Amino acid sequence: MSELLARHRAVMPSWLALYYDEPVEITGGKGVRLTGADGNTYLDFFAGILTNMLGYDVAEVREAVERQIATGVVHTSTLYLLRGQVELAEKIARLSGIPDAKVFFTNSGTEANETALLLATCARGSDQVLAMRNSYHGRSYGTVAVTGNRGWKNSALSPLNVHYLHGTDREAAAFRGMSDDRYIDACVADLRDVLATATARDVACLIAEPVQGVGGFTMPPPGLFAAYKEVLDEEGVLFVSDEVQTGWGRTGTGFWGISEHGVAPDAITFAKGLGNGFAVGGVVARGDLMDGLTANGVSTFGGNPVAMAAANAALDYVLDHDLQANAARLGPIVLDGLRPLAGLAAVGAVRGKGLMFAVDMVDPGTGAPSPQLASAVLEATRRRGLLIGKGGLRGNVLRAAPPLTVEEADVREARDILVDAVTEVDAQAG
Repeated sequence: MSELLARHRAVMPSWLALYYDEPVEITGGKGVRLTGADGNTYLDFFAGILTNMLGYDVAEVREAVERQIATGVVHTSTLYLLRGQVELAEKIARLSGIPDAKVFFTNSGTEANETALLLATCARGSDQVLAMRNSYHGRSYGTVAVTGNRGWKNSALSPLNVHYLHGTDREAAAFRGMSDDRYIDACVADLRDVLATATARDVACLIAEPVQGVGGFTMPPPGLFAAYKEVLDEEGVLFVSDEVQTGWGRTGTGFWGISEHGVAPDAITFAKGLGNGFAVGGVVARGDLMDGLTANGVSTFGGNPVAMAAANAALDYVLDHDLQANAARLGPIVLDGLRPLAGLAAVGAVRGKGLMFAVDMVDPGTGAPSPQLASAVLEATRRRGLLIGKGGLRGNVLRAAPPLTVEEADVREARDILVDAVTEVDAQAG
């Protein structure tokens, strides 16, 4: 055990997981590559859990932050006018597609989702919330309550009355083999049944990820949320799209993940990539919904000048370099190369959208989810110089999501490393 690892375990909580048998300390980065304290260089295809959206040492972001720090003001709170905050809010409101949109900035995706839940429950005068099975929305009291993954729930106690919907579980026995249309029809019928039998009137909202991040990049068929929203609109139920992992063009098919479904939500939550590593999150919502809170509000650190400098520069970079198009162009190169892995006994499925890719590892004999084999692949990719992540309801899903600035040579290199690693683990498991 390294000296730093021993110190970590002595003072950090046991549930604060570390990847790898020998955890990596990152000491440097440039572009899409990182350097560890061990002297090894790694191609980064997890980007700080999809947060280093532009990669590392990006001049435009660094210089914007340095200019702000040079003013001597790194914090004032929202009790004062913040030019960078107003400028970023104007951009996000315009990009949201939400009419008369207003924006509130937070420090994280968890806090953004908490804010959206507060807006919806206040507007509707109800603690009833609909969420998706296999979802993840954060680690706070309220967001854990709407998370549909037992592995991330510490308590049955909840400030909300939550009911879970289908949408990403089409391999379940009840839905297996259904076409997209039949599956959507079955999910909508279930939604109507939930509203008729399990809830009282005035349900506050549905909160949903267009692509489930921690859930293993699982996603509903295109159009499901449009079909859901037709039902929600009948009863005035609000729709919150959790874009913490899917925003800023990562899916390739739209600037927001929800674009795939052809529907405009009442609110969008965002975080992660917007600050390219600086802490920033937020909510963009209809103006009447945002203005509807009846008590005082403030954010001490949300939208602070340094985070706003980084976020404005990062968002401008995404737009100026059309990184959504980059995701659309390079994503298929990786996904097409990974699809043949589905023929291996230790692989249950391969899927992806834009620059989000997932491989499900299963026991070759039983087909049961295998977190052990996923961990083995994680180690094998690290040995080959590639960093990826894990996830899924049962911890058996390999996740890869590089910075949006990744180039074609990088994605081909990463794809080939991942194919080699999965093939090696499959041969050993067989």
